[in-house]
Amino acid sequence: MSYKTEGSAAKKNHAAVGRSFKMTSTLKSFLNSAKQSLSGASTPAPGTPDGNTPCSHLFPKVDPAVDGEDCDHDCDSCIVSLPKGFKIDEDDKLYGYVKGWSTHVLVATGKTDWVRDVADEKGSVMEAIDKNADVKPSNGRLMLSASNIPTPSHTTSYSEPTTVLLLPAFIVIENVTPKNVNTLISEFVNKGPTNSTPLGPISIPASLPDPLPTADQLTSRPSPHRALILLCSQKTRDARCGQSAPLLRKELERHLRVCGLFRDLDDERPGGVGIYFISHVGGHKYSANVMVYRKADAFGLDNVERGKLDGEICPPPAKPSADEVQEGAAQCIWIARVRPEDCEGIVKFTVLQGKVVKPERQLRGGFDRQRGVFSW
Repeated sequence: MSYKTEGSAAKKNHAAVGRSFKMTSTLKSFLNSAKQSLSGASTPAPGTPDGNTPCSHLFPKVDPAVDGEDCDHDCDSCIVSLPKGFKIDEDDKLYGYVKGWSTHVLVATGKTDWVRDVADEKGSVMEAIDKNADVKPSNGRLMLSASNIPTPSHTTSYSEPTTVLLLPAFIVIENVTPKNVNTLISEFVNKGPTNSTPLGPISIPASLPDPLPTADQLTSRPSPHRALILLCSQKTRDARCGQSAPLLRKELERHLRVCGLFRDLDDERPGGVGIYFISHVGGHKYSANVMVYRKADAFGLDNVERGKLDGEICPPPAKPSADEVQEGAAQCIWIARVRPEDCEGIVKFTVLQGKVVKPERQLRGGFDRQRGVFSW
């Protein structure tokens, strides 16, 4: 029956089209690779680099059989949406191309936006660390971020001492000024754990006098939070970051409140989740970028199989304990292309259980110190 067969001319024509399509796809892939290589190390090229931990091996992906049939569904009750015309790059492969980092410093500024390069904020701790410090990080690359964490004086003036949050140590360091950043780096950053340090007890001094007689004494304490969500909000680098961050924060807050885990900027109750705006982390064309730092089995739910239980699962209220062993962050899960409808899954599975919902589309990288794996 003739409609089940095709003549030789038709076959040759289809073969030619196939070869043309393959050549076009190959050329497009080559051009994308070249373009991405020129644009910097934090921009991904197609494929996963040789030697990197495979995307599927870094963090567990949600599984409907374990986590419930709707574990990979978008939230259908969002109260916010991104602006009309909000467009991002959906073509690049994301995983495995973020530049590896060892430690991360968040400087409290009380601001949500900064000059293009935060190291150019005159008189700031960011400027002092990046440009003026005589002591340099000795344990790998330091990621430096300005943040909207309130300053002790509740002003945005750089003339007043401020606070620094050191990760993965989960340590808050107080009375930081441009004059004592050498001590900050030598005694806290360089002596703290890194993203590749095996998970274990850490020891950070509670207070440390600075050798400069005019400098304030640096003091430190553990962060009270079990997890942190960091959102890039720097609109001077890309307007999409400034637009998406407050909308995502509102939606994340809504879902965290269900379990009593949301912590406002000044809320120091133990056991919750802090949400902070930070400066540019790279890859703004994949906005919104979200980094989730979490302690080991942060809420006691990592091994819970939601699919076998009825209703929402929330951790029991946290009780402060002076005897808690400080180990710092066990994981950092860095995702992008995040939209408001993703927030429910991010809270339920990423923040509460250390899993990823859409790794193929959203996962950029990160680390797991318990398992000794990282994406770079």
